[in-house]
Amino acid sequence: MTLHVLPNRLAGAAENMAIDFLLLQRYPDAGTPRFRAYGWHRPAFTFGYSQKIALVRSQVPPTDVRIELCRRFTGGGLVDHREDWTYALALPRGHALEEARAIEAYRAVHDALAVGLRLSGQPAELQPACATDEEREVRETTGVCFTRAECFDVIHPETGAKIAGAAQKRSKHGLILQGSIWRPAAPGVRDWESFEHALIEALGEALQATPDETPWPDFNEDEVTQLTERYASAEWTDQR
Repeated sequence: MTLHVLPNRLAGAAENMAIDFLLLQRYPDAGTPRFRAYGWHRPAFTFGYSQKIALVRSQVPPTDVRIELCRRFTGGGLVDHREDWTYALALPRGHALEEARAIEAYRAVHDALAVGLRLSGQPAELQPACATDEEREVRETTGVCFTRAECFDVIHPETGAKIAGAAQKRSKHGLILQGSIWRPAAPGVRDWESFEHALIEALGEALQATPDETPWPDFNEDEVTQLTERYASAEWTDQR
């Protein structure tokens, strides 16, 4: 099996969400795992599909008019993308990790992240315990990722500080993880390109797939535009 590694791209928040959606739903080689790392044209925050917009807005800096705010189609909390390293990994229907429980896929991908971080000079391990009732209450109140580490998040082994987390979405086409590494929490990584290479190799082992640099897929441009407009709309952002 091959792991398609797509070229890195910069885009606005809504376009990034549109592309991730198509990565799961419309990928031309539907039976192949695919990975992409990407960046942001402007300062951006994304937040989980089920979150309340009033709570989200209370957590976003109100004075920075440049910030893009976008609701994801995945779950999870509010993520600050101003200093993060962002990726998406889509697993096709029928892949062993896609068929496993979501928490097991989460663990396997974060194991690979931790390996890549350690090889790049950053101590990292997985949070071994799931959230307590108190921690769940804090998370539900704040709605902010990286406030507390959850089960199998990547953390610093000495301080317990959260380094990486992810949100997931399952459909009839497979499973996607939208993940984020908070760069300030990983000061040991001096070369993020080398980290990406180490991560891809570790992901290949976890997925039992050979990484292969693959040209950008031929998505329908009209659909990309329509989805981008949808994710940028007030109707989508403010729906809850």
